[in-house]
Amino acid sequence: MKSSNFVMAAWRGCGLTFGRPQPASPVFCMMRRVLLSTQPVPAARLPYRVKVSAGKRYAWCACGHSKKQPFCDGAHKTAAPTISPLRFTPDKDRTLMLCACKQTKNAPHCDGSHFKVMWQDLVKSVKGVFK
Repeated sequence: MKSSNFVMAAWRGCGLTFGRPQPASPVFCMMRRVLLSTQPVPAARLPYRVKVSAGKRYAWCACGHSKKQPFCDGAHKTAAPTISPLRFTPDKDRTLMLCACKQTKNAPHCDGSHFKVMWQDLVKSVKGVFK
């Protein structure tokens, strides 16, 4: 593959996304390998709206590697062994906004940190254009 084609493919894969990233893209896979075990990986840029039941125990994915976002499927055991899921039990049936960017200070609930993550992505993409 020519280097110009690779750069264009990488640029398309790392573009600012407001939904869930595409796990099949090679750039996304490379980013996951680099952030192995020490930093959580954003699963999406916007929070997940989830209906939860009272008394049922849930495990919120804190590492971002789970395929069943926003809940844990055990992927952290191999991809991020230092990051454990957060377990919680709601007191009543309700709809919650659970963090997907994994930067919240109020885990597992969204506190708006995704706006900071989206801003950082925007700044990186703009700086990349002017290099």
